[in-house]
Amino acid sequence: MPHYLDPKSDLVFKKVFGEHPNILKNFLNAILPLPQDCLIDNLEYLSPENVPEIEGMKHTIVDVRCYDNHGRHFIVEMQLQWAGYFIKRMVFNTAATYVRQFSRGEKYETLSPVYGLALIDDTFSEEEDWFHHYQLCNKKNKTLEDLQMILIELPKFKAESIAEKRLAVLWLRFFREINEKTKQVDESLLKETYINKALKLVETAAYTQEELLAYDKDWDAISCSKTIMDDRFNKGLTQGREEGKTEIILNMHRAGIPLDQIASFAKISLKEVEKLMNEN
Repeated sequence: MPHYLDPKSDLVFKKVFGEHPNILKNFLNAILPLPQDCLIDNLEYLSPENVPEIEGMKHTIVDVRCYDNHGRHFIVEMQLQWAGYFIKRMVFNTAATYVRQFSRGEKYETLSPVYGLALIDDTFSEEEDWFHHYQLCNKKNKTLEDLQMILIELPKFKAESIAEKRLAVLWLRFFREINEKTKQVDESLLKETYINKALKLVETAAYTQEELLAYDKDWDAISCSKTIMDDRFNKGLTQGREEGKTEIILNMHRAGIPLDQIASFAKISLKEVEKLMNEN
């Protein structure tokens, strides 16, 4: 019986989708809200120096841009931990890709729309919806297609609750159902050609001992970071004293947690966090 790794891991996601463009194209064509006459037919894997870097963003994959048959550009990004600044990061990357199309002397008409896609293994909104599609529009709801973002909250996804494309449902089930605890894979996933290929690539047998150690280290880092933020801040809230809350914030800072993440957990502004750092 095969044993599986979690495809939401940085290392596993890159092996499946970063090294096999046909699997990635199948996934994106299924999951993105593309017009019916649009299909992705070309992928470009970005080198690390072409990916915008922002301090404090960890466990994030931003290394794939693809093009559909109408020239639209797509950024593929997976975020494993939600933080308050993530949408800003998404806006930045999507806009940066849009700008990089343009060379001096060219006409603005040559610019193609850009989509940003994020699969988030966390919840960031109080809405029941798990699929969030953002685009520019005016007050009369007239839309501009140039910049669009799609954010998917995986924990909220329930296959039986939607009537979307069958392949989209199967791919999201792949991300929700496949991990180290998987004992048996549903037949509907095995019958889908590209998902079956992806399943082979998330089997532990497909990884070296060094890769498996890196996989464990990556998940440990994610779990540790989240535990530190949750435990220390929750203790501060339980104490119910501003002094206690301040101490928790300072301890989070000493633990190396980025200021914007601290602000998100403490439900205060980044300026307030920076002020506390300067005063202490």
